[in-house]
Amino acid sequence: MYLRIVTESFTRTPRRKLLTAAALALGMAVATATLTVALDVGDNLEREFRTFGANLIVTPKADTLPLQIGGVDYRPVDAGAYLPEDELPKLKQMFWRNNIVGFSPFLDVPVQIAPNPSNSAAPAVPVTLIGTWVRHTLDIGGGETFQTGVLKTNPWWQIETGGRWFGEESAKDRTAECVVGQTLEQRNHMHTGDVIQVRAGQETASLHVTGIAVTGGPEDDAILAPLGLAQRLAGKPGKFRRMMVSAITKPEDALSRRDPRTMTGADFDRWSCSAYPSSIAYGIEQALPGVEARPVRHVAEGEGRILSRISALLWVVTLAALIGAALAVAATAATTVLERQREIGLMKALGASNALVATFFMSEQVLLAMAGGGIGYAAGIWLARWLSLAVFGAAAPPRLILLPVALALAVVVALMGSVIPLRRAARFDPAPILRGE
Repeated sequence: MYLRIVTESFTRTPRRKLLTAAALALGMAVATATLTVALDVGDNLEREFRTFGANLIVTPKADTLPLQIGGVDYRPVDAGAYLPEDELPKLKQMFWRNNIVGFSPFLDVPVQIAPNPSNSAAPAVPVTLIGTWVRHTLDIGGGETFQTGVLKTNPWWQIETGGRWFGEESAKDRTAECVVGQTLEQRNHMHTGDVIQVRAGQETASLHVTGIAVTGGPEDDAILAPLGLAQRLAGKPGKFRRMMVSAITKPEDALSRRDPRTMTGADFDRWSCSAYPSSIAYGIEQALPGVEARPVRHVAEGEGRILSRISALLWVVTLAALIGAALAVAATAATTVLERQREIGLMKALGASNALVATFFMSEQVLLAMAGGGIGYAAGIWLARWLSLAVFGAAAPPRLILLPVALALAVVVALMGSVIPLRRAARFDPAPILRGE
């Protein structure tokens, strides 16, 4: 009897049932898509953020007070502590090695540019020479290599048209290559192709200018050259002063802001196994003894705010889709109850309770919810893939775990949308209905 009533209900009003299933399928498709994107939005955004530069800075732990103006270190080369270049492969051997997408060591050397031979009376020009890597291939052991440099940690640095970055191998040549910042180039009338002479103490070098750098920072008023050349001029072979690291991290929360020294064992394990900027910085300090690693605070906080807002937006869209589906279900359920009031009155006259009447309607809604939820999940996977490709350039993988979530949400939405119409059906008096009143 039960199956007969349910079957007749579906065959009597197929269009209304299809409309209910379509509303549920649409709501579940949007919910599945947004939930799928939300699960990957952190990693996708972090990959996008890393194209905007480094988010960690590494310096010697036992160091003198830095004398920095505009981000350039003006301490004498014999002041302060240095870090060993040959320890850097350890960054790709540590626990967070897969999160480290790039790093660049820097060594700032005060030098003087010798006057042009055609004007020997002109004074020497003091300037800072910044040694670093551009496209450096690092041997990380086990036959593996890792390419890193400022093109990964400072990707906004550009070379004006007609120039190119210096070759790192040129540091071993008699005339090394370099690029000069656009401010220095304009002030001293330098050009691509010029050869300049620089002096640091007793060391001298001839530098062939291969391009004009545009960085938007203090490097625009400096010379950028291979790290090996800077080490020779400073008399610090195999050493550097600071390093910028670009790492994929997760947004900071209350746990990430706690001092690890005050954490319990369980909290410390959870903190150290989460890709917070602070925990990756801690991992770097463990891999490279004698260093101090810290997040670039404004970068970490800005990334966290953006990710939180986008996640909140995705949840709002999901909630709106579910509410819309519930309203559509409520509208069709109300119409169904009105059309079937004579049937409801007859069932009550024969002794059916309100709970039994509700069971018949709820079972129909659950069947529609299962069908709509399944169709919506399949459509949501395709929609999530399209959204991820359009926004992040990478397809979001299907999440099978969201199938039971979509089905459960569809059932909840269908039942919630049916609550008000069923409460109205419970108040039906069978006598007036059967008399046609």
